[in-house]
Amino acid sequence: MSNINISKVSHSGVDQVDFDNIPFGQTFTDHMYVADYVDGKWTNHSIIPFGDLSISPVNLALHYGQSIFEGMKATLKNDGTPALFRPEQHVIRMNASARRMMMPEISEEMFLEAVHAIVDIERNWIPKAKGSALYLRPVMFAMEAKLGVKVSDTYKFIIITGPVGPYYPKPVKLLAETKFIRAAQGGVGEAKTAGNYAASLLPAQLAKDKGFDQVIWLDAKEFKYVQEVGTMNLFFVFKDKVVTPDTSGAILKGITRKSLIEMLKADGVTVEERPISMDEVAEAHDNGNLIEMFGSGTAAVVANVSEFSYKDKLYKLSDVSTHATANGLREKINALRAGEIEDTFGWVIDVKSSVNV
Repeated sequence: MSNINISKVSHSGVDQVDFDNIPFGQTFTDHMYVADYVDGKWTNHSIIPFGDLSISPVNLALHYGQSIFEGMKATLKNDGTPALFRPEQHVIRMNASARRMMMPEISEEMFLEAVHAIVDIERNWIPKAKGSALYLRPVMFAMEAKLGVKVSDTYKFIIITGPVGPYYPKPVKLLAETKFIRAAQGGVGEAKTAGNYAASLLPAQLAKDKGFDQVIWLDAKEFKYVQEVGTMNLFFVFKDKVVTPDTSGAILKGITRKSLIEMLKADGVTVEERPISMDEVAEAHDNGNLIEMFGSGTAAVVANVSEFSYKDKLYKLSDVSTHATANGLREKINALRAGEIEDTFGWVIDVKSSVNV
């Protein structure tokens, strides 16, 4: 493609950032990438100063929800090289979301060139502390101005970036949700679409009111089988194996999830992707067979679970400092990103200096 128009700010705001205190999603970089889908093709590829967008009050996305997104991170290797973690997997998943939401796909070439270009320009915003990163939010939404339930003819694709610290700086407490549902078979649970997150806000807040950090979503039919956490996929570490819910159409196909499974198998660990009920989890806890629980995601990376509640009973796990599987996986991903260990998987991709910065 190689046709990104660049308009840079006259003075960067990076000097105003306290990199020792960067709450997630509250600080953004100088620029953003934008492109428009018009007449059946993506055009107007640009990197412009970060700022507000202008949309019609009858924008179809506002009324009927055609909006999808991704979450990615750029980090620094120990030698100062900016790097991405499995970026090609994000365009694959975004296109899967696009197909489900009747939105145009984005070529891998366009997506990766945009990601490399914006990170290259904003490289000075990447935090140096381990566990911190430059978060990337690619998002696509309908732009047609018309009321009426229909597929939009026009779309906007943007990538915004911002420095972040750890999403969960401490172990999380989870509540198994037995009233509300996140997704059902045949729905849009696999799509990373805005409406899924809007629907989760009320039960997540009710869980927080009870002292929990997030909910464990259960299946929509029996409220029995684990799906995922509101912001993460979920893993259960038993004495002889690791189990995670299978991606049967109602949960997000997490890229960190996929990576952890491959890492565990490479180390000879038995990993089962299958339906797992909360009754099985509770019983395993009570008989001492459940050793750890942890969540995984781009934002969270690997988040230890310290306790969970199911049917009004609280289950506490051992001191998370002893959770060798979760802690080891988190350390290994951080080491891969830092270039401290050999990347035998080929996951860490150096950012290309493809634009004149």
